[in-house]
Amino acid sequence: MAARLVEVIVPDAEVADAKALIERHCRRFWRVSVPGPFEQFSCLVQSRYVERFLEDIEKQFGNIEGFEAVVVETEALVPPLEESRATALPITLAPPSALEAFFSRDRLSTDELHDDIAPSVQLTPAFLAMVVLSAIIAALGMRAGNTAVVIGAMVVAPLLGPSMGLALGATVGDGRLARRAAVALAAGALAAVAVTFLLGLLIDVDPGVDELRLRASVKPSDVALALASGTAGVLAFSRGRALSLVGVMIAVALVPPLAAAGLFLAHGHETLAYGALYLFVTNLVAVNLAGIASFLAQGLPPKSWRMTGGILAVWALVLLLFLAAISGRALFGIAAPALPYL
Repeated sequence: MAARLVEVIVPDAEVADAKALIERHCRRFWRVSVPGPFEQFSCLVQSRYVERFLEDIEKQFGNIEGFEAVVVETEALVPPLEESRATALPITLAPPSALEAFFSRDRLSTDELHDDIAPSVQLTPAFLAMVVLSAIIAALGMRAGNTAVVIGAMVVAPLLGPSMGLALGATVGDGRLARRAAVALAAGALAAVAVTFLLGLLIDVDPGVDELRLRASVKPSDVALALASGTAGVLAFSRGRALSLVGVMIAVALVPPLAAAGLFLAHGHETLAYGALYLFVTNLVAVNLAGIASFLAQGLPPKSWRMTGGILAVWALVLLLFLAAISGRALFGIAAPALPYL
């Protein structure tokens, strides 16, 4: 549904100013009295205008005691809010560019995105348990050469939230969110390697199995997969869509290399383990680069363009260096670590 119901509560003394601001942002609203010296406005806002509405109303009333704003997703609306030139908001609101308008038409607002992603970047026992279980299943699937089991393990998608949180934090300049996402991602990666290392001590591993061998080197197709995964993850996440399939894509890019690294380390194949970790880091950089670029393309407002642009440039430079290393290896015929007995 391309509309949101925004409930706004303001003190009686601010009703006139609130009404004037609301009239600039939406064409349908109604006002009701609530207990105490407050009034409530219920506003139907087209999704592409929610971001600006919340920004303006918080700027004007955010420091006033009693002010509240709640965004509710609408399942149906009769009659619908039409999207046309006649229904566009006044030009005084500095309309978005054509690209931003195209990508942000049905996007969630930044506040909604933040509230959706915040729980998934918390370092909790449940999160670590999901990472451990996902890594174990992926490791056993790769050891058996069973692609279906590997993909099935990725449905859990434990690293989807931290990956998206890191990209969102870098885009909007939310250092706290980015730090929490980075900590969760680092802890999850360490847990995945540790548990598969212990698993490798208990089982035999053939490094020549395709599912394992493919995780011991980086190819341009792996980078393309990670870039596509990051873009798809942001597009699905920012529209409140089901994330299971997108989570599979991101998890396939991140968890199997970690699981493979643990198995290789347990059996003394350090070169292969380093190759798997190199694949993980390359995929992580590509996912975040694509994620930040996708968030920006949808019009998420950075707190500082200089900071966000700098982070984006750093990720891009690192990815280019990795690609250069991959190309150099390919030119000299050492694109993948040599297996000991193949």
